[in-house]
This record gives sequence, structure tokens and C-alpha cells, in this order.
Amino acid sequence: MIPLDSARRLKAAGLAWTPVLHDFFAIPGRGMDERVFVISDVSVDVELLKDQSIVTFNGTSEWAMDYEMMSEVVWMPTEEQLRIALERRLAPGSRPALKLIHASDGYWCEIEYRGQSLAFRGTGASEAYAEALLHILEQTR
Repeated sequence: MIPLDSARRLKAAGLAWTPVLHDFFAIPGRGMDERVFVISDVSVDVELLKDQSIVTFNGTSEWAMDYEMMSEVVWMPTEEQLRIALERRLAPGSRPALKLIHASDGYWCEIEYRGQSLAFRGTGASEAYAEALLHILEQTR
């Protein structure tokens, strides 16, 4: 998963999000920057009952926060979602427009964009994709 800072930069650059089941997001600036939330149709908790772990199912979560405005949350796209968003923005051509390379120092995402070969590094594949996508979003503003 990409760091919150990368997700915030993608949001600021204009990456649109239509929330769907199982998407991850964060609520920055509320003392929960390290927490990642998931959109789910069922709330499940693990609790202890008579010294044994049990899974409990809840219809709704009881929490002090009733709701958050979408403008206040930050989407934490998965590797697959980042790759798809990147592929949609790359022009189709005869050679592959997108390549992911694993190296000893992390991952490199190589793209063909506007006639240029560009490479973006990340410690993980998601981060490399995020950097490439951020570059394209910033170019199209």
C-alpha cells in the first residue's frame, strides 16, 4: 500500500475516486494518520470470550464519528487500482507503454508518455506506479 503522503499528492493532483466495496482510505489530520479504513458491507471484530478469540459480526459500527465528508478522506489505491489508472492515461502504441521492473533497490515503473521514456522508482510496486501516475496527473493539469 502506498504511504499516506503519496495518496495525498495523488488526490491534490486530481486523481478522482468513486468509492466501491473494499476500497481503502485514510482520514488525515484527526490523529488517525496511521489508520487505514476499508469500505465494507459488514463490520467484523475479533474479541476474547472465555480466553478464546471469537469473530463477532456487527451491522453497524458504534463509533464517535458518525460521518466524514468525502473531501476530508484520502483514497489509498491498491497496486492494481494504480496500474489501471496509469494504463488508462497512457496512449496505446506498438510497444508496451508500461513496464514494472523489480531491482535490488526496489521497483521501477517505466512508461512511454508523450514520446518520452520515463522511469519512476518506489520501494514497492505500488509506490513506483503512484509516482508515474502522479507525474502524468501533474502534466495534464
